[in-house]
Amino acid sequence: MKTYQLTGPRKLEATDAPDPTVNDGQVLLEIEHVSICGSDTHLRYEPVFAEEQYPFTPGMPCHEIAGTIVESKNPAYAVGQRAIVLTDRVMGGEATSGGLAELIATSRVIPIPDYGGTDEWIMCQPSGTVLYSARRWGTTDDKRIAVLGQGAIGLSFTMIAANQGAQEVIAIDLEDYRLAKSEEFGATGTINADRENVVEALAEATGGQGVDVVVDASGDPDGINQAVNLVNPRGLVVGFSLVSSQTETTVFRHQEWMRKEVQVIPTGSAGSEDATSCIADMVALRDRGWMDPSRLTTHTHGWDEIPEAYEMYADRKDGIIKTVISVKG
Repeated sequence: MKTYQLTGPRKLEATDAPDPTVNDGQVLLEIEHVSICGSDTHLRYEPVFAEEQYPFTPGMPCHEIAGTIVESKNPAYAVGQRAIVLTDRVMGGEATSGGLAELIATSRVIPIPDYGGTDEWIMCQPSGTVLYSARRWGTTDDKRIAVLGQGAIGLSFTMIAANQGAQEVIAIDLEDYRLAKSEEFGATGTINADRENVVEALAEATGGQGVDVVVDASGDPDGINQAVNLVNPRGLVVGFSLVSSQTETTVFRHQEWMRKEVQVIPTGSAGSEDATSCIADMVALRDRGWMDPSRLTTHTHGWDEIPEAYEMYADRKDGIIKTVISVKG
């Protein structure tokens, strides 16, 4: 099968690899569309690893994948079923394969409806992982919520909070184009942290009430400290950001956390006991018309444009939020 693999920092090369072997409990998916996650770029694509770690596993780094099942050794899933899939993982959490390929074998399957293209459903994967984390804030009608970072993950938090009826949803980012997008997703207020004093702007936006929940979806090593600083005393911080192990160590401002009695909850569906049900729930919400994560898509690319797509995503060019890549095109 044709595939791409990472052969060096920011260097994706097209190559060939053997077709995957399908084991009991797995399906073989013919991949139709994939997308790029921020963790693909800042944890794998951009960092400089030791020379012996290259090349990466064929198909990596990519874990947002949708297509059609062409072989099944799992009675729960039939050939012809369309699905979003997650990569299987080995001990230590590393993926056994990736989405930059024609085929993938995996046991982690989320069926999707028969209508619409797989390109329309694939965004339920990132938004579904956000749904897993957003459930930590409990009821929303009695809360004001701020979201640090308005990439695809932050926008998904904004969408969910707004759709759940939060009293206010304040979007915070450094880029105006992302803040404009957050208003489309239901933000009641926006703050450009590059131009404004965030503490003062947050107080003004909430009429002095402050926020009960702050989500850290910034990807910034200091994001957790910013969140603790912004949330009300005895408030909640929901942590989503994954920071590269190559990043300089963050110093956690312990006294501020203790004085404010802030609850901090780290979240990540990928490491949970059930990583697929939250995505299945987002698929159901879209099917019912309650939420539409496909609105995250701002760009499309074809197979031969994959290196360009990763460069664009890593460098935040051309107002990109998410790109959907056609594996067949």
